[in-house]
Amino acid sequence: MLSHGELPYPYGTLVEDTQHDRTGELVGVIEEHTKKGRKLISRTAFLRPTGGGIEWDVPLESVKPVKAGS
Repeated sequence: MLSHGELPYPYGTLVEDTQHDRTGELVGVIEEHTKKGRKLISRTAFLRPTGGGIEWDVPLESVKPVKAGS
């Protein structure tokens, strides 16, 4: 089962996608759970390029906030 997950940072936070070596704004998280027992299987972050463009997804564990001045 898929459901919206809690954002680890505020909506629109500039984050680094360490898997694809890109930066973008955090716009959502989708969680996948088993039907029985609702065991968490995965969490996926959805990012969009700063200024707009085509969103992409990446495992949430591959996302970290961009440090100020970076």
